[in-house]
Amino acid sequence: MRSTVEIANPICQPARMRVYVTGASGFVGRRLLPRLRAAGHEATGSDREVEVTDPIAVANALERGAPDAVIHLAAMSDVGRSWREPQLCFRLNFIGTRTLLRAVEAIRPAARVLLIGSADQYSPSTSQPHPMDEATPLLPRSPYARSKAAAELLGTRAVGRGLDVVCVRAFNHTGAGQADQFVVSSFARQAARIRLGRQDPVMRVGNLESVRDFLHVDDVLRAYLALLDPAVPARVYNVASQRATPIQEVLEPLLAMAEIAPRIERDPERFRPTDWLVGDASRLARATGWRPEIPLDAILRELYQDWLEKEAAAGDAG
Repeated sequence: MRSTVEIANPICQPARMRVYVTGASGFVGRRLLPRLRAAGHEATGSDREVEVTDPIAVANALERGAPDAVIHLAAMSDVGRSWREPQLCFRLNFIGTRTLLRAVEAIRPAARVLLIGSADQYSPSTSQPHPMDEATPLLPRSPYARSKAAAELLGTRAVGRGLDVVCVRAFNHTGAGQADQFVVSSFARQAARIRLGRQDPVMRVGNLESVRDFLHVDDVLRAYLALLDPAVPARVYNVASQRATPIQEVLEPLLAMAEIAPRIERDPERFRPTDWLVGDASRLARATGWRPEIPLDAILRELYQDWLEKEAAAGDAG
């Protein structure tokens, strides 16, 4: 299911560029390529299965495409998997970034590079909640977060060598097509399955009191396109909704949409301490004019309808 929400164009409109996207077959990459082309750019990408740590493969891609900009999405993004496979996570996220930056420096040194990091690089607050801006100290806890923080450091050091690198800390973003290991998509899928009778009326959840910052993936894509503009300074930018949303306020609307009243079961494997992770995107707004446009209700409705269609089709096929 595709988003039906109309999106305004970002204020910053970079001239036509050749853009190379790593991880182009992932959740974000599948949406990014057509968005780039619709904006007039020549967009190509590598599959996330391509070995991003292979210097020859990366160099060949840059030589073939001669990009004016590179958006580096390829990564292990599953926090749970990063605990199970920390060495692979480090290799993909840190070594992959190092390989890319070395190739850019050698082959396309004038290209703008967007390194896509994560809000997980911050440590969620358990005491005095406040929106986290780019000056908030980083305290990455998981192997995933540590690998992203280390990759960002590579980017900021590359700026010191004269490369045009923008480092992005993207807060939680979702939409139709996202895998269900992420909280909003997990809730939406469970609600759809219960509605269709494909799952017992039990919702398995983590800590519903934790507070997060949720965006629609299309709003995030608008930010990425705006940051391609070479006139935007090369520095670190948060991409955040600045809305503080308790996880409970994600669950309840989905149950209402599905018209179900399941038993809520706390899953120890999903449970985290009560904490708060909300971003301040003022720097991005000042630099580009970007603002998030899609409300949370529309995000949840899109995800629920997408999973409802998929689960209904799976039931028919079964």
